[in-house]
Amino acid sequence: MKASLLTRTLFFVILSGLLWSCDQDDDKNPVVDPDPDISSEEKINNWIYEVMDEVYYWRQNMRTPIAVDSDPTDYFESLLYQPGEVDRFSIIYPDYQELINSLSGISLDAGYEFKLFTPDNKLVYAEVIYVKKNSPASSTDLKRGDVIEAINGTILTIDNYRNLLGQTATTHTITPLRYNEESQIYEPLNDISLTPVQLSEDPNFLDTVYTINNQKIGYVVYNFFAPGTSSDETKYDREMDAIFEKMKAENVNNLILDLRYNGGGYVSSAVNLASLIGPVTSSDIFSKTKYNSLVMSAIPSLSNVQTAFLTKSQNLGNTLTGNRLYVLTSDGTASASELIINGLKPYMDVFLIGDVTYGKNVGSIAIEDEENPENNYGLLPIVTQSFNSLDQSDYSTGFVPNITVLEGTERLRALGDVKEIMLRTAIEEITGIPSSARVIKLDRTEIANTLEGKIRTGTMIESAIIK
Repeated sequence: MKASLLTRTLFFVILSGLLWSCDQDDDKNPVVDPDPDISSEEKINNWIYEVMDEVYYWRQNMRTPIAVDSDPTDYFESLLYQPGEVDRFSIIYPDYQELINSLSGISLDAGYEFKLFTPDNKLVYAEVIYVKKNSPASSTDLKRGDVIEAINGTILTIDNYRNLLGQTATTHTITPLRYNEESQIYEPLNDISLTPVQLSEDPNFLDTVYTINNQKIGYVVYNFFAPGTSSDETKYDREMDAIFEKMKAENVNNLILDLRYNGGGYVSSAVNLASLIGPVTSSDIFSKTKYNSLVMSAIPSLSNVQTAFLTKSQNLGNTLTGNRLYVLTSDGTASASELIINGLKPYMDVFLIGDVTYGKNVGSIAIEDEENPENNYGLLPIVTQSFNSLDQSDYSTGFVPNITVLEGTERLRALGDVKEIMLRTAIEEITGIPSSARVIKLDRTEIANTLEGKIRTGTMIESAIIK
């Protein structure tokens, strides 16, 4: 007799967290129709139900599905428990490989992210928040803080901006403006033509060390959690290790971790980063993971999953003044980013500067159908809930910052500029000395940003080997 789908599925979870393979089971699940003549939609939907009925975290609250020959996306969404309220996170994606690529920072991309603002509920403009390394945009003069007023020659408005944003998926032209510090006005730049390419984005965006009033302040901008690439599976984690090794050599005694654009990613990289920061040892628990009751009863080893910190020679540990970590946050700081905050809180003072975080204490595993080559869909359902060593998991509405700072209330300065609003606030808190920077407050409303559309935003991808 075959092992159950649940046991075989969990057994073959690979360490990187990139794949959780699911196939059909001959002995269980009456939903599966053995008739080879059933439609492709029925085959896919039978597989969806089989997976969800075993591993979905809210399995006992799963809804009655719609017709089995429905569109797979509609079918999947019909199963979710209170979608948009309790389950705001489970997704189905039409191409599993594209899903996996996106979670590792690989996508068709021109290489720039931006926020959309409207000053008057009529016109809309896009403000560049960062330009990615080794991207088409990085080979131009485009910079953070530049304002885009038109795409393909059409001025952005409240009525057309969604359509114009869709045009950035292919070759497009943007019309940028740049702020002149002396004249204090935005001046036009030459139009820039950009063609998206298959870009592998490095999450380690920026790191530097400042010496200010005898304080050694390390600053790290980390934009998503991914251990590496398909050709080098630990590349990005090793880069982060090297960043901390350098900061330790420079005797850093304060650390600012910038997660304002970090929507989540792989738990393994969160463990790696937390192990570089906290005053911890490998006997200390970073997080605890709970599955649904069926999973925990079928596989006893999953009934008490505890993830310990790693031993890292680059660890800053007790060198941080006041045993405090400063974290820069936004409403897009989510999932694995929040896991860092929650996991370190029992061991140190995690001081938040920015906005209330997203609020996601549950995790996913990417699942594909290996038995049906015609099924390209990938599932990313919620399968776990995470707790820290004190069994705390009470951040479903987000972590509230110690100091509230909203990035959009000022013109954007370069990341790493000590006058930039969020970094400036953290440095003021560390040194106790107010900045002398002269700033102009802006009255504008943010209506969207390009990070919201990333598949990886709001994800916490579990990694495990089940034996």
